[in-house]
Amino acid sequence: MRLRQPPLSSGVRQQMTDRGTCEHCHCEFDYSLVHNGFNDSAFAYCDSCGSVAILSAWFAHIPKDANFRGHGPISVESECWLKPCVCGGTFKAKGVPRCPKCTNLLSAEAATPWIEANALGTPKGWRWQGSWSGVYCIVIGGNVVNDNWRGVAA
Repeated sequence: MRLRQPPLSSGVRQQMTDRGTCEHCHCEFDYSLVHNGFNDSAFAYCDSCGSVAILSAWFAHIPKDANFRGHGPISVESECWLKPCVCGGTFKAKGVPRCPKCTNLLSAEAATPWIEANALGTPKGWRWQGSWSGVYCIVIGGNVVNDNWRGVAA
């Protein structure tokens, strides 16, 4: 049986139509949720700007010592194997998304109303996981990098 590799987009929709709001400065922004279980991926947020790195379990050049595990946040051991963010920050296992305007940390609890209001599954019983450390991650304003492992050509 031949396995099919998922698309390179790691499940991030090309056009983000969902809108969220920062609980600090009330800035509105586009976002997209990524289900890392469906995508066989893991994620980490930049500790400075809140961009997200999505790392595919299908990627051929995952460093052997990275202790990679998919379906949620990366392991702490994987952090040192990731390239720095373009802003100069570091992608962290326990990172949190940030507002694209004021860069304050976004609360997963405060995001619940707008995430559930935008989710198509909410009327059928789907509920937001209520944390930034579950199977879902959030891409805000398209600020995402894929498979940004050190030692791998871009």
